[in-house]
Amino acid sequence: MNISMANSPLSVLTQHYGMGLKSTEEKIERFQKAQSQIDFFEGKKAELKNKQCASLDEIAQKLELFNNYNDQIDAVKKQFNNEQVMHCMDEAQELGEKIAEAAEELEPKTAEERCEEIAEEALGIEDDGGILDELLEDMPKELQETLDEMLTDSAALKEELDEELPEIIEQERITRMYLENQYTPIDIKA
Repeated sequence: MNISMANSPLSVLTQHYGMGLKSTEEKIERFQKAQSQIDFFEGKKAELKNKQCASLDEIAQKLELFNNYNDQIDAVKKQFNNEQVMHCMDEAQELGEKIAEAAEELEPKTAEERCEEIAEEALGIEDDGGILDELLEDMPKELQETLDEMLTDSAALKEELDEELPEIIEQERITRMYLENQYTPIDIKA
């Protein structure tokens, strides 16, 4: 049984998608290689038909050659099919990786990630210069020094707040507990 190019899925691929794809070219090469090997063994089988046999040993040898050629043809077809399966698996894996990357890019961003992006954009970390850099370039030197002082003061205030934060949280918890104990539900039905 020959592999027919006319009715094969390969011919449909080349008709609809063209010859420019590397994967299509590789499929065609594999197909042509397999077909040439099959044609070779089919030719050898055809030669056996013309061979005349005078003894039983010659007939047995001819039959053995015929079976070997059929086995070779089956091996070529099996190898072709295995290569096709491996190629399909490689393509599927590659496609799966591309889909996973696209899905990762489409995942919703957390609030932290959005804040980081906004900060990076404002500071110009991603680009050559951000909004803040542009503003700082236009400011007079005195204003820039004042801004630097404010930034260092805000850093100091942040440290103080970080130190006082556990105390504030504890006070809030105690206040909440006190208010919950003061509240007594009223039963309107009674």
